[in-house]
Amino acid sequence: MQYYEPAKYVARLRRLKTDSNPLLFHINLEAGHGGQSGRFERLKETALVQAFFIELADSAR
Repeated sequence: MQYYEPAKYVARLRRLKTDSNPLLFHINLEAGHGGQSGRFERLKETALVQAFFIELADSAR
């Protein structure tokens, strides 16, 4: 599956949703067959999630 198929689906969901909650779409083009792997990739992903929640909490103030 190419990245644009889920991207089109997320765009449609964003257009049709009725609340003000953010609808997130994260894609990792470096993962998968022939992509990066290693012990630090999980840490990078965790850092991305934590940064999102910190930003979300900061904007709620």
